[in-house]
Amino acid sequence: MDLTDRGREDEIADELKEFVADRSFPCVGAKAALKRDQLEVLVANDICCPRMDRDITSVLQEFACENQADQKIFVSQAVIFTNRQTLSETEFEARLWHRLNAIHQIDAEDFKWDPSVDSDPNSPHFSMSIGGRGFFVVGLHPGSSRQSRRFKYPTMIFNLHSQFERLRAEGRYESIRDTTIARDTELCGGPNPMLAVHGTGPAAAQYSGRHVDEDWKCPFHA
Repeated sequence: MDLTDRGREDEIADELKEFVADRSFPCVGAKAALKRDQLEVLVANDICCPRMDRDITSVLQEFACENQADQKIFVSQAVIFTNRQTLSETEFEARLWHRLNAIHQIDAEDFKWDPSVDSDPNSPHFSMSIGGRGFFVVGLHPGSSRQSRRFKYPTMIFNLHSQFERLRAEGRYESIRDTTIARDTELCGGPNPMLAVHGTGPAAAQYSGRHVDEDWKCPFHA
C-alpha cells in the first residue's frame, strides 16, 4: 500500500480509532489519548516487508521530538500494517521484533539510547528507544488469543515511557493500570498472565501480547 492512498489510509486509521473507542476495549490510557485527539496513526505496508522501515522510523522520531517537553499526557503513535494474512501469535511476535530491530538500526544512525530506560530486553526496565525517547510498545493483530488485542490489522502502538513515570509521580498510574486490568479480565474471561509479572519480569515479554514462559528470550539486540 502506498502512502499516497490517503482515502484508504484514513479509513484504516478510523477503524483503529473505532476499535479503541468501543465500550469493551479495556485500555484506559488509549481511550484517553483518543478522546484528546492524541492518538496519531501511520498506515504502512505488510509487517513482513522492510520497505517502509525508514518511513516508520522517521515518523516515530518526529513524534518523539514533538513530545520532548512532556507538556501533553496520553499521547500515542500507532503504526498499522495492512497485510490481510492472519499471522499466528508466534509469527506476529517474530515480525514485530524484526521491525523493531530494523527501526533501532536506522534510529541508531542519528540517536543514542534514552538513558532513562534500559537497553537490555531482559530487564524489567527495558523500553524501546527511538528519537532519544523510551517507548513501551503494544502489539495488536487478528490472531491474538486475547480479545483485547484482536484488531483486524497487525498494529504496533508506541507509548512514551515518560508518560508512565509522570503518572506514577502524580499518583495516578496504579489506579489506571488496575482499571485496565479489571476491564481486560472481564472482556477476555481471565487475567492477562503477562501483565501479572509487570515490574518483575522482562518488560519486552508484554509487547506482542503472546503468553510466554520464563525461558523466553527477547529476539532484540540493542
